[in-house]
Amino acid sequence: MRAGDRVELRSAAEILATLDDRGCLDGVPFMPEMLAFFGKTFTVTAQANRACDTIRYSGVRRLEQTVLLDDLRCEGAAHAGCQAQCRLYWKEAWLRPASSAETPDDPRAGEAAERLERLVTAGVRGNDSTVDEPTFRCQATELLRASEPVSWYDLHSFAYELTGGNVPLWRWLRAMIRIALEQVARGVGLLRNAPFGPDDLAGQRSYVDPDARELRPGELVQIRSKPEIRATLAQNGKNRGLWFDREMVPYCGQTVRVKAKVERFVDEGTGRLVELSSDCYMLDEVVCQSFCSDKRWFCPRAIHPWWRACWLAPVENEAPERTA
Repeated sequence: MRAGDRVELRSAAEILATLDDRGCLDGVPFMPEMLAFFGKTFTVTAQANRACDTIRYSGVRRLEQTVLLDDLRCEGAAHAGCQAQCRLYWKEAWLRPASSAETPDDPRAGEAAERLERLVTAGVRGNDSTVDEPTFRCQATELLRASEPVSWYDLHSFAYELTGGNVPLWRWLRAMIRIALEQVARGVGLLRNAPFGPDDLAGQRSYVDPDARELRPGELVQIRSKPEIRATLAQNGKNRGLWFDREMVPYCGQTVRVKAKVERFVDEGTGRLVELSSDCYMLDEVVCQSFCSDKRWFCPRAIHPWWRACWLAPVENEAPERTA
């Protein structure tokens, strides 16, 4: 399948036939959150050929015959309310070209659909999960087992990003030129991977705004400037453990809406649910573009960066939205 193809899910019976006893195909779980997408059509946006490893940070991973559709994300309902909102991976064996045939009123009805739901729901818990210390399995926690490593400089995978339709020509050329120039700059010590160097943050501690208030989903905020955010960071480049990433820098100064407050997420490395006690927000249409950071080039995951309240300035005089 190629980017731009219109597809729909196969029947529950067909998908069930592809899964092992843990609800996986080639290590990729079919998750309960994916059941809601039966009976709809979607567009393939990319092949999962250069997904970045956010567990061990070992490099780039390829998931064979696996695609991403539109901006379909996991809502976390079956994973204790995880709010990471990861993009979902779809094995090509679970999909077929979209047809014009009328779909049943409820494509999830029937014995096969019930068996599929039971299987994938049972596969949510990790092997070491207990009542007192539950652990979870999802596509993010299983990434290393479901994929194979790809060289950072794999020319074939670079070329496929263009020929497979994952990215348009203008973005591909821009990225390839940037990759070449930045690698030369890094080689001679003129460029670093972090937004700030040790000298920029010398002696600093995490800043907590005593006047910060809780932000609401839908609220308009302006992302503070890079110098303003630098002043909030400790020497390790973090604010109370939260890293400010190079992929976040291009958004500085933009006015955007709050998407959600992040209060819990499943840790990809351990499968354990982490409850956050400090402020943390996602912003609408603000994602990692895999463009600025070293060796994340062309990653299709579009992960939502997390933002501290002190990095955001509420727009107090927001104009009311017009109504028809």
